Order: sequence, then structure tokens, then C-alpha cells
Amino acid sequence: MTFKPAELAGFFAMFERKKKAIRNFNGCHYLEVFQDKAQSNIVFTYSFWTDEAALNKYRHSELFKATWAETKAKFAEKPLAHTLVLYDIVRP
Repeated sequence: MTFKPAELAGFFAMFERKKKAIRNFNGCHYLEVFQDKAQSNIVFTYSFWTDEAALNKYRHSELFKATWAETKAKFAEKPLAHTLVLYDIVRP
């Protein structure tokens, strides 16, 4: 996510207020926020969920809707999101 520089502190304050609720949402096993070293207004959230159904339940929750509404108002650019799966390499 690329934030307007003046909005970055507000995002981090909001994240601090809401991280416990997100981490405690059913199915969430891990949540962190990372800041780009070279461009401090670029931020990544990384979360690990039980499965896609749990993530989708969160995405449709009031917690997500309120958090996302507050977050997206601070963007300087359209955000990117990726859903990843763990690639298990089978070795002979």
C-alpha cells in the first residue's frame, strides 16, 4: 500500500488500535505490518489464515469494512493485494 506521506502516522495509529482484534479474528494465525526501507510511505501487511474461507469471512466482516474504509482514505495510489499458497517442494 502506498500512503500519502502525511497519512502514514494515522495509518500506523489505526493499525495499533485494530491489530489485536484482527489477530484474534477466527482463522487468523499471524499479522504483521512491514514498511519499505527506501520508501517509507510504502507499507505491506502480511497475514496467515487457516484457509481462504477464514480470510473471506474476515473480508466480509464489519471489522474489515471499517478498517478498510479508514485505510483506503489514506492511499496515494491504488493498493495491490496478493493471496499466496505455500508451494511444497517434494524432493526425491
